[in-house]
Amino acid sequence: MGSRSRSINNSATAVVSALLFLFLIHGANCFYLPGVAPEDFQKGDLLKLKVNKLTSIKTQLPYSYYSLPFCTPKKIVDSAENLGEVLRGDRIENSPYVFKMREPQMCTILCKITLDGKTAKQFKEKIDDEYRVNMILDNLPLVVPVRRLDQESRTVYQLGYHIGVKGQYAGSKEEKYFIHNHLAFTVKYHKDSQTNSARIVGFEVKPYSIKHEYEGKWSENTRLTTCDPHNKRAVVNSNTPQEVEAKKEIIFTYDVDYQESDVKWASRWDAYLLMSDDQIHWFSIVNSLMIVLFLSGMVAMIMLRTLYRDISRYNELETQEEALEETGWKLVHGDVFRPPSNSDLLCVYVGTGVQFLGMMLVTMIFAVLGFLSPSNRGGLMTAMLLLWVFMGIFAGYASARLYKMFKGTEWKKVTLRTAFMFPAIVFAIFFVLNAIIWGQKSSGAVPFGTMFALVLLWFGISVPLVFVGGYIGFRKPAIEDPVKTNKIPRQIPEQAWYMNPVFSILIGGILPFGAVFIELFFILTSIWLNQFYYIFGFLFLVFIILLITCAEITIVLCYFQLCSEDYLWWWRSYLTSGSSALYLFLYATFYFFTKLEITKLVSGMLYFGYMLIASYAFFVLTGSIGFYACFWFTRLIYSSVKID
Repeated sequence: MGSRSRSINNSATAVVSALLFLFLIHGANCFYLPGVAPEDFQKGDLLKLKVNKLTSIKTQLPYSYYSLPFCTPKKIVDSAENLGEVLRGDRIENSPYVFKMREPQMCTILCKITLDGKTAKQFKEKIDDEYRVNMILDNLPLVVPVRRLDQESRTVYQLGYHIGVKGQYAGSKEEKYFIHNHLAFTVKYHKDSQTNSARIVGFEVKPYSIKHEYEGKWSENTRLTTCDPHNKRAVVNSNTPQEVEAKKEIIFTYDVDYQESDVKWASRWDAYLLMSDDQIHWFSIVNSLMIVLFLSGMVAMIMLRTLYRDISRYNELETQEEALEETGWKLVHGDVFRPPSNSDLLCVYVGTGVQFLGMMLVTMIFAVLGFLSPSNRGGLMTAMLLLWVFMGIFAGYASARLYKMFKGTEWKKVTLRTAFMFPAIVFAIFFVLNAIIWGQKSSGAVPFGTMFALVLLWFGISVPLVFVGGYIGFRKPAIEDPVKTNKIPRQIPEQAWYMNPVFSILIGGILPFGAVFIELFFILTSIWLNQFYYIFGFLFLVFIILLITCAEITIVLCYFQLCSEDYLWWWRSYLTSGSSALYLFLYATFYFFTKLEITKLVSGMLYFGYMLIASYAFFVLTGSIGFYACFWFTRLIYSSVKID
């Protein structure tokens, strides 16, 4: 992949240079991405409040807002969503709420509904499962401010508000369900003193449950006695909450207040993404760096002291009798590059790992540069999918190149397996999980059209690119081994217990996992507890440390293996660092039982299904890194030895 990678890097450098030049010419305004550019509002301008999915950390099954009998607009209109948003279960639609910029509203009546047995049961089930309502205003998510007494009265923000709560009346033991039917919205804006226009920089809500009352018959002009803008009677508490029972009337109301803020538009996400645990992330980095320094020291000792001394002594031997007295890694030079068993499968996995590595590196670079911020909903997942598809060319190239080194001739066969094996396994698991979600009538189920688009990306772009890469890779001259391979395999001596393949492979996966497990906690929290993950700078550092750790631990264990005269290093090098995926899955299991409140079987199946996919992807990534590190190491040391 050398010359092709150099040409691609040169092209990429040229493109980046050209883009930077254009930015310098046109100024900072060019930085805004489609869909996340600021919007200026004049006083009285109509604000479009949109509703999103209902979410719960207890079930992990999202539902569309209008799956419950909330107030509806005259016509429900879906907003255009990207591929990532659909896969996340987002269902963004218009709402009946009417906001006008900087024009406060008090006790605006939205609608009145009467519950029947079915709708009451639906509300109760969602309240039981602690579902939250998510809304969006000017691309900002709705949040509920919560003051934390344990952190010097710092305010934290929770995404969305609970549909309702469970509780008892004073003096009663019977548990009742209460719905939040009054919403007190606060829209924060930053005003431009010159143009008098304003930009929205915050969107908060305080939900209340109140049993509204009115006199006479209900009509469009009915005035509530519990909440009346004419008499300045506002809702300030939930002392008389609204029960959820069949045949009960529920009146939905809302207030809108506008507050001027010093926060500028470019910094409006800072409060949402306030990092209160930066010390833990720095501890994660320091922890990972200590592991890397320890391994780097071992590798340096092996490379600079032991290997240098061994190679010098070996090359200075004058007689064959002296050579026969040598032991260790030098004795297996005639077998160390013998093709392994199931070499085709190894080529497929290495190619897939290269594809995954390319996707992760480019995605993280874009994320660090701010192109995949939380404001660009679904952007991260869309970018990962598209990059995975286009990195197929590197997967085909890597697998075919390795396959030719193993003296393989049927490059089309191995390329076909590279194009289909990993995606087919992931797609099969995903299809089963999607069918389960569909059975629950959740909005998280991927529609048929999106499923068709995924298959089209796979077969229409990824597979052809894998074949193009395979064709280019196989046409390249075969990689020459630095030493000749004997015709008859050398017998491997009996190994010490600590060099047992299973033991050394399991030991090898501990340190790579140890380098990332702290950051893994935050990633799992963002995915399964509906929180934002935005510290991509930390993540990128941890990812680089992970790559270094995988490479170094594999080199160290590979050296010990060769010193024990065991030359079967090909698969073991892949599995040594790849075994960290096993620890990732075990940690995910621990996280499930200690941090999550999931009790339903379907939700548990979804969790372990998706974590199985994540662990499998982690396996091919770390395994390929370990393989290439060991491949480079063995070629380096054996090319330094003079063999007669």
